[in-house]
Amino acid sequence: MVTASETLLSAISKYEVVIGLEVHVQLLTATKAFCACSTKFGAPPNTNVCPVCLGLPGALPVLNKRAVEFATLAALALNCEIRETSIFARKNYFYPDLPKGYQISQYDRPIAEHGHINIKVNGESKRIGITRLHMEEDAGKSLHDGFPDSDKNTYIDLNRSGVPLVEIVSEPDMRTPDEAHEYLTRLKEIILYTGVSDCNMEEGSLRCDANISVRPWGQKEFGTKAEVKNVNSFRFIKQALEYEIERQVELIESGGKVAQETRLYNSSEGKTYSMRSKEQAHDYRYFPEPDLRPLVVDATWQSEIKKTMPELPEARRTRLVSDYGITEQDAGVLTMTRSRADQFEEAAKHSKNPKRVANLVQGELMGRLKAKGIDMEQSPISMKGVAVSADLVEANAISGKMLKDFYDIAFERGKDFPIVYAEEGSPKQSTDTGALEKIIDEAIAANPSQLAQYRGGKKTVAAFFVGQVMKASKGQFSPAVVNELVGKKLDG
Repeated sequence: MVTASETLLSAISKYEVVIGLEVHVQLLTATKAFCACSTKFGAPPNTNVCPVCLGLPGALPVLNKRAVEFATLAALALNCEIRETSIFARKNYFYPDLPKGYQISQYDRPIAEHGHINIKVNGESKRIGITRLHMEEDAGKSLHDGFPDSDKNTYIDLNRSGVPLVEIVSEPDMRTPDEAHEYLTRLKEIILYTGVSDCNMEEGSLRCDANISVRPWGQKEFGTKAEVKNVNSFRFIKQALEYEIERQVELIESGGKVAQETRLYNSSEGKTYSMRSKEQAHDYRYFPEPDLRPLVVDATWQSEIKKTMPELPEARRTRLVSDYGITEQDAGVLTMTRSRADQFEEAAKHSKNPKRVANLVQGELMGRLKAKGIDMEQSPISMKGVAVSADLVEANAISGKMLKDFYDIAFERGKDFPIVYAEEGSPKQSTDTGALEKIIDEAIAANPSQLAQYRGGKKTVAAFFVGQVMKASKGQFSPAVVNELVGKKLDG
């Protein structure tokens, strides 16, 4: 039986895949792009509206300065060149939830161009180009509802109409679904660090359209592309791309032709379906927005915006490795969000061994979080709590076994480590070497073959005896003391 992955590998072996992504990011402003209506999510339908975002005759747009600052900051974080003078345009098309009959966007003179993101897939680094970043307003939302014994109904909610967006268009530089997934992960990470958006895909703050085509290896001309529209998770985007690769290759191999069209992904079936033929730029009849003057972001304003730029993830990972002696893998986990990195650094500054803190996050905390199905931000044990536990182990106040028990209790009770440690009476490790020597003697007597191996020159067997003693003593003795006494006994 041929699996889906085998089919995909077979397709990629014959054809080169070309992927470009268009990502819409909602800017985290308090008000809309061209009016003073609230952008707050979850308000009752059609309550955050006014004559401007309803498209009523005579209503004029006024550009939101904060949206410009956020768009510029995002562009700088993505290594884009800022165009000093950009132009807003009308993009004309009909949707029931687009009250004006056009969308205010940018076309031939966007606010930023020529950026890039660095990604790493299977240990190999690659630079993905960003063609442009432009500003635009969002459309409203169509809500489809069906009731038994009635026709399907569509309701229009215009609360989202006019919400400020940036559209980030990549170069067609990605060649696998894995590269696309990594690009989106890094893009979201960077945008979150800047604070210009919450990137909440469930609320529509980040949406992605994927353009994909295939061509025989060695062919210079691009194949005909299909666009997969509005996929609401990175995992589904990857699955949709995998399906499209197989579909397009199978179609070409059977003598057919790929149609340039927009398709929708059905996640429950794992398939894409044709939605409509793909529009060209001339279909939108772009022309300059007559009610808005050219947008000028001069060097002085750009400099002021750049001063608000935080340290970005890639640079921070490099610095954490250098400053705290942690691994690149540790740094990757600890910098997934800005708040997590901030918490780690605050804890590391007051810890005797920051590397042990990082190791405990990876080795003890992440596994329990995964088992519970929660993110680190919902962890009962804070980064400060991890640092406290690391210092206790460092000082031989508790053993590794005790630490694991405390972590289990903390997750059971939903409390931080220092609270659980205090509640359990802050137990100390035993210093009764007489009792320890007895346990060691019993371990050696119970394992004569391992003792013979050790005395025959296989010194690594000492670790076996240390493990046996720690297990028998339930971690009540310091590992350093156990190691020392085990060595003396074995050599005696």
